[in-house]
Amino acid sequence: MEKQMIISVGREYGSRGHIVAKRIAEKLNITLYDKNILKEIAQKNHADYSELEKFDEKPRNKLFSRRIGEFSSSMENEMANIQFEYLRAKAAKGESFVVVGRCADMALAGEKGLVTIFICADMEKRVARLMEDDKLSENEAKMTILRKDKKRKDYHDEYAEYEWGTADAYDLCLNIGDMDIEEAADFIISFANFKLKGIL
Repeated sequence: MEKQMIISVGREYGSRGHIVAKRIAEKLNITLYDKNILKEIAQKNHADYSELEKFDEKPRNKLFSRRIGEFSSSMENEMANIQFEYLRAKAAKGESFVVVGRCADMALAGEKGLVTIFICADMEKRVARLMEDDKLSENEAKMTILRKDKKRKDYHDEYAEYEWGTADAYDLCLNIGDMDIEEAADFIISFANFKLKGIL
């Protein structure tokens, strides 16, 4: 890859956004960062991965933390900031990668090679997918989606100046409800290449 490319993928729960991100990374032969960041951080710091995971992509618990200026006693904030710095260090080295969630669109804002994507799908299709994949009832699937999306929104909005999923905050918002994984991955790669060449 001639130029650095960093593709940040935000996604609605059940939209298959993570699967698309993985396929993009495979097609471009670059690293995918998701929860695997935690494993590397845990290994490097001789920490328990399962303990770090408890605070991953979660908003600050206001009942059990204090904030004084820029400082916070929140483990959720600490975990988020460690991951932000991890991603910034990778970007500073010139690495190309795909990153799922982790508020990367905010953490990496200003990077020349950054392309921000938000993947969504119609609620009906997401519900049907969870009913089939996770064997949930229609109501269980819908409640799971609403709960997961709220968690992602609360986490993102704690750090970003704009709301999670707001169309004009991303380079591309894509409803992939009627697309297969290959089509979605190829479309995003083409978009990213055009954007970085200054065509879009």
